Amino acid sequence: MGNHILNELGLSEEMMKNHQEKYPDFFLGRVLIEHKGLYRIASENGEVLGKISGKLQYEAAGRQDYPAVGDWVVLDRTDSQRGDAIIQAIMPRKNKFSRKAAGKKFDEQIVAANVDLLFICMSLNNNFNLRRLERYISLAWECMTVPVILLTKSDLCDDIDEKYHEVMNVALGIDVLIVSALTKNGLDDIKQYIQPGRTIAFIGSSGVGKSTLVNELLGYNRLEVQDIGSDDKGRHTTTHRELMIIPSGGVLIDTPGMREIHLLDGEEGVDQSFSDIEELAKHCKFSDCSHEKEPGCAVIAAIEGGQLPYKRLQSYFKLKREAEFMERKLDKNAELNYRKQIKKFHKSIRNLPKKY
Repeated sequence: MGNHILNELGLSEEMMKNHQEKYPDFFLGRVLIEHKGLYRIASENGEVLGKISGKLQYEAAGRQDYPAVGDWVVLDRTDSQRGDAIIQAIMPRKNKFSRKAAGKKFDEQIVAANVDLLFICMSLNNNFNLRRLERYISLAWECMTVPVILLTKSDLCDDIDEKYHEVMNVALGIDVLIVSALTKNGLDDIKQYIQPGRTIAFIGSSGVGKSTLVNELLGYNRLEVQDIGSDDKGRHTTTHRELMIIPSGGVLIDTPGMREIHLLDGEEGVDQSFSDIEELAKHCKFSDCSHEKEPGCAVIAAIEGGQLPYKRLQSYFKLKREAEFMERKLDKNAELNYRKQIKKFHKSIRNLPKKY
């Protein structure tokens, strides 16, 4: 099979060169699915099951140091005849789409790695929420992925033009597509973004139609799809992240619906997402303007003049505060992990034989 399958999965010349220089005696693969510490990986000789080495597990400071769907990993074998493959290392990531893991504990959860395009899905029925969309966009820019917005279930919407313009006012510089899997509207527009070797990830809330769109792109029903309920809300069907090859070329990663969307240290992502406010702020009278009550504030003037919705400014403030808080937590978390490594080192020293 050779490198053909890996090329289809997005293997770049830079990645291949890096692998040959650092790990010439090992094999390269890409993670398709992760399930409770066991990984299904595509290799040059087909799919193989793998688990991380003890060394990799020992050196991991957190969940971000474990393989994620979309990662390129180094393997000791490409078949399971002699047992599961052992993952020796994770190749450097081009990017990672991450969020804070759900719950009170601070931990990074990598949703997908090495993503070229991020399709943010939001339906035009009850799921329509501009504030949530702003959060998704900030998360995408933070993770260095290019977002494309898919407004799904257009067949259930009577005011498409109005909602489209509302989205365009918050999705600055981002392509926005109106689609319906039921009527096939917009599917050809989506296919224009799909190219051999390009990785596309789908994200969005439960029930927005991600799985239906994925099935359309694959050309067969790979994922289970349920009808919408009587309350006009879709039902959650995707239960795990999975990387799949698109027959026409390219790969896609489908993800479960996100119930909680927390930023990490994403101030730059917020600034990019709210570039209209950032641009207005350059014209404020004071460089440290808080955009609340200062005289000569260009942001307040834009709100009073009807050019900027007040709710958008509120969302900007909220995401800014959250990003700053998460950045402080991230620093504390890194320090805590470092202290744990020190304790582990000293413990290993104490357990050495006395002759040392």
